Amino acid sequence: MNQRWNEIKEWEETFFSYDTTDLAGTYNKWNERLFQQLGNNRKQKWLEKMDACLIHLHAWLQNSRSYEETKKRVISHARIFDSHITSIEELQSLPLEQLDYLAEQLMAKQRLLALGQGGLTGMGGTFLLLADLPALAVIQLRSLQHLALVYGYDVRRPIEMVNMLKLFYVATVPKSYQAAEWDKLVQEVEQQDLDHVFYQGDDAIFQESSLEQLTNQLAKSFVITMLRKKMIQGVPIVGMAVGAGMNYRFSQQVIEIGQRFYQKRRLLENM
Repeated sequence: MNQRWNEIKEWEETFFSYDTTDLAGTYNKWNERLFQQLGNNRKQKWLEKMDACLIHLHAWLQNSRSYEETKKRVISHARIFDSHITSIEELQSLPLEQLDYLAEQLMAKQRLLALGQGGLTGMGGTFLLLADLPALAVIQLRSLQHLALVYGYDVRRPIEMVNMLKLFYVATVPKSYQAAEWDKLVQEVEQQDLDHVFYQGDDAIFQESSLEQLTNQLAKSFVITMLRKKMIQGVPIVGMAVGAGMNYRFSQQVIEIGQRFYQKRRLLENM
């Protein structure tokens, strides 16, 4: 256990380290000035709408047949290690190494989905560009739902749903904010009573820093639109490669943060 704990602490120090370049600093200041012009009331309305959209999207995915099939598949695969497992909560009895193996099997598919979806976005076109953000959100939400299941947390419990949605925020917020938001979420989880069904505390998901991600998405769409003009035998290969690469890296980031979060939770609960 000590070795795994030290491994996660080392990962935190490396992953969340952030050195601001001159270009990134200028971009961040431009973002701040842009959103200051919106006003607090307008920003709050945007954040509330983003929260509502995320909750509805989560509920839709959670009630889909795919979620139930994944849940059954996770339990079925877990029985390879322990034939007595019949529920998601019982997966917490398995060693982390075995759960990591199960998680990797599921996440390989999610990475490929992100790669393919990014390639389609890279083809350009108004519809594909507009669909990029919701499609990417679906892939990342599903990844975190699957990771929660693998590590023994059923996101149909309201408290676990809020934890997972806040994890989604941490994993998708710009890099400069991630370390502070990660620490905040871990501290919240440490203080929770595991017997409680409902979340107690501030259940708002998105914060003001989330708005910067929207401008990042606009910048990405602009780059893809420009690269779309570079055709190779009538196909925008460069744009497709950039779109696929960006979405794959973003998906990898979300999966990595999600997996480390649930690993750390397991370790904290076993201390």
